[in-house]
Parts: sequence; C-alpha cells; structure tokens
Amino acid sequence: MSSKTDPRSDTRIPRLSSLSALEFTVLIIVGAVVIVSINDVSPSPQRFVEGLPRMFKLVERMVPPNTDPQFLWRIFLRLVETFQIAIAGTAIGIALSIPIAWMSARGVTPLAAGAFVFKSFVSFFRTVPDLVWALIFVASVGLGAVAGTMTIIVDTIGFCGRFFAEAMEDADKEPQEALDAIGAGRFTVLCGAVIPDAMPSFINTGLFALEKAVRSSVVLGLVGAGGIGQELKVAFDLFQYQNASAIILAIFVIVLLMEHLTDRLRIRFS
Repeated sequence: MSSKTDPRSDTRIPRLSSLSALEFTVLIIVGAVVIVSINDVSPSPQRFVEGLPRMFKLVERMVPPNTDPQFLWRIFLRLVETFQIAIAGTAIGIALSIPIAWMSARGVTPLAAGAFVFKSFVSFFRTVPDLVWALIFVASVGLGAVAGTMTIIVDTIGFCGRFFAEAMEDADKEPQEALDAIGAGRFTVLCGAVIPDAMPSFINTGLFALEKAVRSSVVLGLVGAGGIGQELKVAFDLFQYQNASAIILAIFVIVLLMEHLTDRLRIRFS
C-alpha cells in the first residue's frame, strides 16, 4: 500500500492555505470595510424604487430638448471654448511633462537623488482632484476659461508626467549605453535614444490625456472655470430642463467624436 497521500483528499484551497495569519486578518478587515461601506452609502432597493417616479418626471420635463437656433449657437460657442480649454491645456501640459518626467525617471535623470523631488511634485498634481484645482484657480485668476486651462495643464502634468517617466525608464538600454560609450551627455542620450524609443508610448499617453481633458473641461465649468459646463449649471439652477437636455446631448456627441478620433489616432501611431 502506497504511503503517498492522495492529492484529491486535500480539500484546502491553495490560495487560502498559503495565507499567513496577518494576511488573512487584513483580508477579513478589507471585506468588513467593503460590506459596511455598501450598507452605509449604497442606495437601498426601497429608495431606488421610490426615486424612479421622480426620475421619470425629470426626464419628461427635459423632453424635447431646446432646438432654438439662437440657443444652439450659444451652445456651439461654448463647445468651441471647451475644446480650446482642452487642447491648450493638454498641449502646454504635455510640453511641461517631458522635462519633468526626464528629471524624475530613474536611470535617465541627470539629478540622481533629486529625482524624488520631481516624482513627488507629479504625484501631488495627480492626487489633488480637478475640481479642487479649478476652485483654486478660479479664486486666483477669476471665473472663465483661463482658470479651466490652468487646471487642465496641472492635471495633464500629473497624468503624463508619471507615464512619460515610466516610458523613459523602460526605454531600450542598448542605444543609451552606446551613446554613453562615445561620451554623449545626458541630454544627447535623451534626444537620441530615450525619446525615440518612448515616442509611441508618449503619443498614446498624450491622446489619452486629450480625451480626458475634454471630459474634464466639461465638468470644470460647473465651478466657473469656463466651457459648456457653465451653461449646464445655469440650466439646472434655473430649472430650464429642456436647455439642460440639449446641452447633455451636445456633450455626449462631442465626447463620442473625441473618443472615436483618439482611437483612430492611436491605431495610426501604434
């Protein structure tokens, strides 16, 4: 009779059997936090059912959307402003992200130990929400598109700065070593080896940043940072629900077109 244990007799789940006591405790705590959070803030079935009639009543008041030519022209101008905020903010943000990412990328930065400062700088920009930056800039420079553009710049630096740095760190090392061997400086290595190898990732990240900026610039208008969001806020504040539905449809079309455009560009440059 074989002394080997039949593997089918071991009914323990391999993943759970490998957990330490501390890991199992942390897992239980995380599960408890999730359950308590769902219980405290998620809508109950009763509240959801009670809210449905009010939701349908609101939709009825939003239909049909306002199609007045003068109103649509004003919305068109606001959409143009929204695009300008997104494009200008993204372009400036990407231009500033490249040197910041260079300074923070391990193995590429000319600052060595100082890279942590720039990495923390990018993390801070990324951590603070867009609406908070918008409120800060509205308080600093006043209402309007300038505050929105400055918000998009900061948001783009936080987004692109991180991914640009990672792309630089993952760039092929052989061309860099070859340039180092002939005495090239850090900036020459950056321009001659790092950026050309990381360029597809740069383009992909930049397009995602532009797509993100278009959606963000819509929301920023809700706090007075310019764009179509201001018109949407005014429509809801004045209970002009037909105006609001027209603005929402316009935003949907613009975001859909932007996603289609960026998808095509990503395929083209990938």
